Amino acid sequence: MGCISSKNANGGSGDSGGAAAPGSLQGQQTAQQAAGGGAPVSTRDISLGGKSKGGAVGSSEPRPGFEQTYQLGKELGHGSFSTVREGTHKDNGERFAVKCVKRADLPPDDEADLKMEVKLLQEIEHENIVKLYDFYEEKHFYYLVMEILNGGELFDRIVLKQFYNEKEARDVLKVLFKAIQYCHDRDIAHRDLKPENLLLVSDDDDAVIKLADFGFARPVGETGLSTQCGTPGYVAPEILKGELYGKPVDIWSIGVITYILLGGYPPFHDDNQAKLYQKIKKGKVSFHPQYWSTVSDEAKDLIKKMLTLDKDKRITAEQALEHPWVVGDAAELEKRDLGANMDKLRLFNARRKFKSAISSVIAAQALLNVAESLGMDRSEKPGTGAPDGSAAEVPPAPAGVPSGDAPPPAEDDVPPPSIQE
Repeated sequence: MGCISSKNANGGSGDSGGAAAPGSLQGQQTAQQAAGGGAPVSTRDISLGGKSKGGAVGSSEPRPGFEQTYQLGKELGHGSFSTVREGTHKDNGERFAVKCVKRADLPPDDEADLKMEVKLLQEIEHENIVKLYDFYEEKHFYYLVMEILNGGELFDRIVLKQFYNEKEARDVLKVLFKAIQYCHDRDIAHRDLKPENLLLVSDDDDAVIKLADFGFARPVGETGLSTQCGTPGYVAPEILKGELYGKPVDIWSIGVITYILLGGYPPFHDDNQAKLYQKIKKGKVSFHPQYWSTVSDEAKDLIKKMLTLDKDKRITAEQALEHPWVVGDAAELEKRDLGANMDKLRLFNARRKFKSAISSVIAAQALLNVAESLGMDRSEKPGTGAPDGSAAEVPPAPAGVPSGDAPPPAEDDVPPPSIQE
């Protein structure tokens, strides 16, 4: 999850999309932190108005703490401010992914962000949205007990395929549209849709996809939202322009994902972020013939409707589910082979993963610098990917991606400059 600017200075308005740490674990929420201790609380008891007493609903007795209920196991991943570990319920043996957030590592003003995220997740019940089962607020840690997803990122699975066609892409998008329609029907905007947040439940099933990471999700309300947050490349133009916005920002992001899924490269690209934002604000979308000639006109029409600059004219999730490409004949879509663009998609995915790894290392080093400025011993420094608090090493670059922190040549993941905008 990434934020393109600092949070709204007014704060506390229901639109305080606090900046997430670079390198946060993909597909799991970036938990936020508040000062002070307190009894364990359940997601059922969370409210924005104050601290819960914990315990079962209707009971004044505090419930057992996290360590009395769950046994932590192996590490599944880590971000700059948290570690995700496998957790097993001691009574029934059920497995979960538990995000453990050290309260001392994060600023106290992020408590409202955490509780907003938890509040939204406890209200959501959809087969294609990752589930938050429990939440503990204890003296030293926050624990988010999440559904465990073993299948990894959807894009990582797709690029391993030898054959890929429009039907498979359409089926993925249909799931995403249904999940977002569910959120939008409840007046919730996700605000950070991107490939990293589309996860698979298991290693042996490509069909069960889950939408994850609701750290920036907010109720839209009557007045709309104003915080500039999201991920570069997927963020909607109205956010960059500083306009009030709402649920259509999610449709724009899905439009970008769809373009990448079918074409193998992003619709807006520039290694200079300021220039990238200018391209997004102009909203000019090109379908370069050498990559798009075999893609159906219906698919391109849907992308155009999602990447419409005027947010009031942009297609909705409900309308997208009725679009001719989405409801089109499966047999015909199966004939639309996307294999010619798979090499582009593989290179795009490799670069995306590499840049994410670099961001994690940069964030880890930044934490160390902050810790040193506060006079902390190395053993006291917040989690940075190494047990002793030292910075994690830069991982080796995947094949086709340079080993430094400089991006690969443009032709590695987008059309040659001669056919770019």
